[in-house]
Amino acid sequence: MTRLRRPRSGRMIAGVCAGVANHFDISATKVRVVFLLSCLLPGPQVVAYLALWILMPREERFTAAYAP
Repeated sequence: MTRLRRPRSGRMIAGVCAGVANHFDISATKVRVVFLLSCLLPGPQVVAYLALWILMPREERFTAAYAP
């Protein structure tokens, strides 16, 4: 599992679904389909997406050679 970050590549809108997929090591397409299907159900899915968009940090362009 990697850290929960919005990637610079492979993103459609904000990279939230791609970041969640990278974190759990699953396909980004599966996460996007599950999110779209969940929007058919009542609930705060769009609000959760917007919150993750704001709270999830972006992936840095250059990562450090070592992590603390």
